[in-house]
Amino acid sequence: MSWWEEFWNKIVTFFQDNVYNIVWFFITLVVGLIVIKLIMMIIKYIFRKKGLDQVAARFILAIVRFLLLLVLLLILLSIMGVSVTGITTAFSAAVLAVGMALKDFLGSLASGIIIVGSKKYKSGDYIIVNGVEGMVEDINFLFTTLKTPNSTQITLPNTMMTNNAVTNLGAYPIRRVTFNFSVAYESDTALVKKVILDVMNSCGLILKDPAPAVHLKEYNDSAISFFALCFCDKEDYWDALYYVMDHVYDEFKRNNISIPFQQIEMRERTDKVNAPIEYDHLPERVEKVRNKKKKNLTFEDFEDMTLTELTANIKDAAANSKRERKAAKKALKQKEKAEKVEEKKEHKEHKDNK
Repeated sequence: MSWWEEFWNKIVTFFQDNVYNIVWFFITLVVGLIVIKLIMMIIKYIFRKKGLDQVAARFILAIVRFLLLLVLLLILLSIMGVSVTGITTAFSAAVLAVGMALKDFLGSLASGIIIVGSKKYKSGDYIIVNGVEGMVEDINFLFTTLKTPNSTQITLPNTMMTNNAVTNLGAYPIRRVTFNFSVAYESDTALVKKVILDVMNSCGLILKDPAPAVHLKEYNDSAISFFALCFCDKEDYWDALYYVMDHVYDEFKRNNISIPFQQIEMRERTDKVNAPIEYDHLPERVEKVRNKKKKNLTFEDFEDMTLTELTANIKDAAANSKRERKAAKKALKQKEKAEKVEEKKEHKEHKDNK
């Protein structure tokens, strides 16, 4: 018997012994593919009703399709008598190894799913994140692409977008435009406010409701500062900003409103400073009377004292009393002396005035 005949006999024997398994294999394959198709149609319908973003919907559908096909494959292999335990173990190990190697990639992928699903921002929004700002051009599951005002493209990983605060200036249909104008101190503040308001009201891009406003903000070293604000549609932000800046400058010149530059004014003093002198000389030092900390003697202390110790305590008390009287007398004399000096000074001033 040739090798070909032997191989063919093995094939025939396999089909004869597993005819029912083969039938179930094809039935399960056809039914499984139909079920997967129906499940995908149902999920698409749900996503369409919920208004899920197309990028997120495509990604989720791809993952669901892969998982369903993997389950179907394992079922078919088990029907044919193939042990799936080793296959699932090897697949789990491979997934773990790939996950460890591509952890940053998977982190960006997860962040992309969060961004697209939560709709934190969308294409066309102007955002600021971690000091980088620009208009969102594209969002995928790995990167967010921004276009800066000077027409440069910045690509940021999605992990950065989810780990930092994102300021979305385009989240609402209108945006606030703010200005700071500095004018000279001699300017008419009412005129300054009127000029700025007239400029903002003359621009058709600026909304009348909410109405523009101008307020005196602060007093600086060389100028007074005015704070102005208005609102416009978000797509007109830069046009409204530059319109007001250009025309306010012209209107300030037309109305003789000065815009000062930083300056320091220096003057030479020619007058003499004749400040009054209160005292003719420094007073003589008078030492403060400080009482020494005395121990409070109890009746038991007196009982334990000898005659010599009792006599010494009486002498110390008398000496302290004498020092206190002497210090008080000296302080009184110095006070009387100071009063006399003050009387002489007042008498002299009175005499000079006459």
